[in-house]
Amino acid sequence: MSKRSIALENQQADVDMTPMLDIVFIMLIFFIVSTSFLQSTGFDVSRPIASTASPKSAPSIVVQINENGDITINGRMVDIERLPANIESLMTQQNASRVLINADFNAEHQVVVSVMNQIKAIEELGISIVSK
Repeated sequence: MSKRSIALENQQADVDMTPMLDIVFIMLIFFIVSTSFLQSTGFDVSRPIASTASPKSAPSIVVQINENGDITINGRMVDIERLPANIESLMTQQNASRVLINADFNAEHQVVVSVMNQIKAIEELGISIVSK
């Protein structure tokens, strides 16, 4: 072997890791500083306290939807096309201003949305939804 090849074998190939570590630390600092921490986006509502108001306890109409898609109003079976007329007649009889939709957990969403759309057609009527 020549002297030149022996000298090359004795040299060790060292890689200087200092610049790479500097870059890693700089990137770490950059990501820590630039990270935005999530905060809740809610807001506080300060409601006024009324001294003369009394709680409103208007009766509500209960519309139930079972898992088969059958619709009942206050325990009476109703077809979806006749739903608004029945609700309007109950509104005048009971002086109700709210409808409570009580849908079964396994009821189809399409039926629930159809019932909601039928009820929304009636003006000045509040809707509440409960799932059991």
